Amino acid sequence: MRKRARCTIRGTVADGFEAVRQLYTHNMRTLAEGNTQLCIYYRGEKVVDLWASASDDSAFTPDSLVNVFSSGKSLEALAIASLVDKGLLRYDAKIAEYWPEFAANDKQGLSVADLMRHEGGLANFDVSIDTEDLLPENIKQNRVGRIIERQLLRFGLANGNKREYHAITRGWIVNELFRRVDPAGRTVGEYLREEISGPLQADAYIGLKREELARVSPIKTLGFGFQLLQSLIPRRFGRKIVHNIFQILGRLLRILPAIRGGRSQRFPPPYKGMKDIDFFNAADVAMGETPSANANCSARGLAKIAAMLAGGGSFAGTRYLGAQAWQDLHADPVKEMMGGIMPTEFTQGGVARFSACTRDATRFERDFNVGREGFYGWMGLGGSIFQWHPQRQIGFAFVPTSLHVLDLFNERGKQYQAAALRCIERLEG
Repeated sequence: MRKRARCTIRGTVADGFEAVRQLYTHNMRTLAEGNTQLCIYYRGEKVVDLWASASDDSAFTPDSLVNVFSSGKSLEALAIASLVDKGLLRYDAKIAEYWPEFAANDKQGLSVADLMRHEGGLANFDVSIDTEDLLPENIKQNRVGRIIERQLLRFGLANGNKREYHAITRGWIVNELFRRVDPAGRTVGEYLREEISGPLQADAYIGLKREELARVSPIKTLGFGFQLLQSLIPRRFGRKIVHNIFQILGRLLRILPAIRGGRSQRFPPPYKGMKDIDFFNAADVAMGETPSANANCSARGLAKIAAMLAGGGSFAGTRYLGAQAWQDLHADPVKEMMGGIMPTEFTQGGVARFSACTRDATRFERDFNVGREGFYGWMGLGGSIFQWHPQRQIGFAFVPTSLHVLDLFNERGKQYQAAALRCIERLEG
């Protein structure tokens, strides 16, 4: 009851979207939340703009920045699409065409599309990266590039399936490719500020300035034991997470064999000194560029970028991505099992498509897609979602600081996507 009393829901919703606010209010007062932001655009207009702090954190505002982890992968995909837009890069071209040194150790056959679909055979590196090397000025000295150049391709999955989640490494490789092709030699983070975040006035950054660190609301992971104990509580008795014990165990039983048999155990952690997720709260991590895992954003910022993408590359009369490049970004979705366990459809541009399920769809496939059919984009560890729906012209972002790591498909955020879709279906008749 103390949590309910001190959790004030702030912000606005447009007529017809009251159900989204009701759901948000309920979840903030019942689930294990910290600080959250929810922002949704529809047909270019902001229709949901909500934020709240379960602990009455007075420093948390709708413009606070939060690490959205893998939601940043869609920002790096946008950066690559901008090079396609300018005619500087092709998805079907080999990476070595733009970066000859990349071809070392038999990597000459790897295409840009292979990398963007997580089929690059570079899901792990054989050394840990120093956070200092990820500062833009050090990236440009090729400190990370030299490490990537000497890596071997490693495809360790069964049945010839090459799709293995490049959780962190895809962004490091994309950054090296981008700065070599970009005429100004910029990093992905610099491009994002100059051509997207700045012009759109959208708070979405990869690599923070020191003066921006004060705006960051730190993330916190829910304990594994806490989540398991909560999963034993029936929802009607106040369970603070989305899934029950049977749902969690069912997923873990499918995932653990893949983890035990995967190659990732044989490699060092991606960063030097990384021991747990709290590592990402460090200032030196936030100031470096790991596009796949350390974008610091607000829901307002991400939702505005998503609205631009939902609008075919345009927002408020200004074009940010050419029509053909937008089509190319979303083209050729290929369905494959990620790591042998999670069904995904990744386009050649590196964004996922969420589709309606057939009758014979697996439980994993339904959990992953149902409620967000028609959306493109991706999501981040523990809860964040950055996605867009071109057909309905929806730009969507949910940004939490409390990470529910056992919610593998970010279904607590998916509830808001499903609620928004229902509202829009009623509005459109």
